[in-house]
Amino acid sequence: MLNASRRRTLRQIAHHLDPVVSVGNNGVSPAVLTELERALKDHELIKVKIHQNARDERQAVINALSVASPCELVQTIGKIVVLYRANPDADPALSNVLRSGLKLS
Repeated sequence: MLNASRRRTLRQIAHHLDPVVSVGNNGVSPAVLTELERALKDHELIKVKIHQNARDERQAVINALSVASPCELVQTIGKIVVLYRANPDADPALSNVLRSGLKLS
């Protein structure tokens, strides 16, 4: 679980990130889950763009992503979702958290 301080730091790091995973109108497919896993493993902190228009459909996609790939929901702003999963073996050249230079408290 993320406490308020860690969540605030992660939001600060994610502010300048672009979405690296996109969920289309077909919803959460195996290809989306594969890309989500790769992105979380490499980057730890990512943005996901969800292209559903209805709020309840977007929430269903967010829930499906969180269940299928155990990760923490950091923030939701409209159609953009910020997800985080710590990787103890993260590559410093790829990890958004390590490259930021900010410490998670």
